[in-house]
Amino acid sequence: MYKVFVNDKPLFLTNQVEKETDFQIFLLETVDIEQLIKKMFNNKVQKAFLYYPDEKEILKKLKEKIPVAKAGGGLVYNNTGEVLFIFRNGKWDLPKGGIEKGEEIEETALREVEEETGVSGLKIIQKLQKTYHVFKRNGVYKLKITHWFEMKTNYTGILTGQANEGIEKVAWLKPDEIREALGNSYDNIKLLFEDVEVGK
Repeated sequence: MYKVFVNDKPLFLTNQVEKETDFQIFLLETVDIEQLIKKMFNNKVQKAFLYYPDEKEILKKLKEKIPVAKAGGGLVYNNTGEVLFIFRNGKWDLPKGGIEKGEEIEETALREVEEETGVSGLKIIQKLQKTYHVFKRNGVYKLKITHWFEMKTNYTGILTGQANEGIEKVAWLKPDEIREALGNSYDNIKLLFEDVEVGK
């Protein structure tokens, strides 16, 4: 099952039919995806399931219905186990950004972290899960698939938020500060922290 966020509302891609309680279920094959996304953006639908029988094909089917934007980002630890966060649009987030032509996704993630935060000397430790969310750009809804990587750095220099990306603040957060920051973050960022042990 995949979880796609539309304005922090979950849209589940599933091959299981569950009895409806607090959500609506749609057939991925026939759904008007744009109408459904609009309803979620306008708070008319809080939670929805898209059903397709073949789980292996489900994401491919969704990609046929909505343009995809690919991004890479980092969950970055320093030597003292703190995690690198950025603050923009009133929420705590992790550095990430869109892939450029000819780049490998790992290169994208490393470049974006450095551009958005000023942190260098980054090393990828492992691949984390992908996250999925829908955004609107120039009147078009797109599915953003972000490939996340756990990274480490010895960097102790100045943190510089990329101003033209609207980043107001960059900070190393300790485990207890991370818990607090996640209270004012995005659901797909919270998902990443379900997988990792903070402060290891």
